[in-house]
Amino acid sequence: MKVNNENMNMLPIIQEVFEKKIAFNQVLGLKVESFDHDSPKISFEMREELVGNYQRGMLHGGVISTVIDVTGGLVAFMGVQQRMGDVPIKEKLEVFGCLSTIDLRVDYLRPGFGARFIATGSLLRIGKKVAVTRIELHNEKDNLIAVGTGAYVIA
Repeated sequence: MKVNNENMNMLPIIQEVFEKKIAFNQVLGLKVESFDHDSPKISFEMREELVGNYQRGMLHGGVISTVIDVTGGLVAFMGVQQRMGDVPIKEKLEVFGCLSTIDLRVDYLRPGFGARFIATGSLLRIGKKVAVTRIELHNEKDNLIAVGTGAYVIA
């Protein structure tokens, strides 16, 4: 993809959408760490409100699946953006309004212990209407907590 000023100016807009415009992402404290087209990253800090098992103090499974879904959506969105090339920002952002989850599979591999979590995604396939992604969730010690695959409508 040819990088121009318009494409660079779009990144803060995408970050604002994911971090500020989607209220549930704000509740979870999600932050976009990387817009790398090959492996975008989202992170968040552990807080008492995110605990699922109060006796063990581990991350709630619903939080894990949500973060995997949000990261997969970002991966799909970035894949579409890369494919669109030098299309004006307004048209690229319109794709966001069409993006929705078709299917999500999450495999919980370890208890969600940690102070900070990082979800990294990759694009498995992108077609005209559907993108398929793979996501990994690690804690700050790089322990793999969960993996997921997601399919997203992109048109």
